[in-house]
Amino acid sequence: MSEVVDAQRRDLAISVLGGPTTVIDIAGRRIVMDPTFDPPGPHDYLDKLTGPAVSADALGQVDVVLVSHDQHPDNLDNAGRRLAEAAPLIVTNPGAAGRFGPPAVGLQPWQSYYLPGGPGRIAAQAVPAVHGPADGMRDMEGHVNCEVTGFVLYGPNLPTIYLSGDNASLSAVAEVADRIGDIDIAVLFAGAASVPAKERGRPLTLTSARAAAAAEVLGAKVVIPAHVDGWAHFSEGPGEFAAAFDQAGIKRVLRTATHGEWIDLKD
Repeated sequence: MSEVVDAQRRDLAISVLGGPTTVIDIAGRRIVMDPTFDPPGPHDYLDKLTGPAVSADALGQVDVVLVSHDQHPDNLDNAGRRLAEAAPLIVTNPGAAGRFGPPAVGLQPWQSYYLPGGPGRIAAQAVPAVHGPADGMRDMEGHVNCEVTGFVLYGPNLPTIYLSGDNASLSAVAEVADRIGDIDIAVLFAGAASVPAKERGRPLTLTSARAAAAAEVLGAKVVIPAHVDGWAHFSEGPGEFAAAFDQAGIKRVLRTATHGEWIDLKD
């Protein structure tokens, strides 16, 4: 029977709470990726359709918050920012770390940071992400849309977990596969996010078909979709995601649950 996320820790489990917001219990830590806990409604130029399946308060103590980027409200909203700033540690990209201030740690691609607390060793490694098409307009630092990082979590006797963040690039995924090797669990942000004013309305995140291709490139044994619903600018949803994996013949790797319920990943 599925169980709803609460303050009780799991040995090894992941839950998507809605939008990109993902809870990972691993190595004695509770990690939250891209927290968004505001109610539905307008958020700057984006429209949030559904609230989180679980409240921020229900999570209890959070050890680490991973922030792929802090500049878009669908990945970090007001309530999500409050949760992040109350956590003992934020791991993010260098630009966002500068805006947060301590205790945020900014990692360049391929840098790792060992996460405090818990009984076992686990590190978060920053990996490349491109938040739009390869030929997209780049800022002064060379980023499309804004600076974004993905993450890989790894440690002794632990599965390797890839969290894509808002990435549209299969080249970035191939770099991860080349540098790190096969990924045990991939949380892929997809949804083919699209904003008419940006990049001629072309996808700013993985399409469902490209997510399936990414899973194959990574050799992922388990794939969990995130960032596929809850916001009006997501142009593809869970149905398209599942269909794309079926078309590719890899639907067996998909693991999903109702938002806010655990996906238990213990062997």
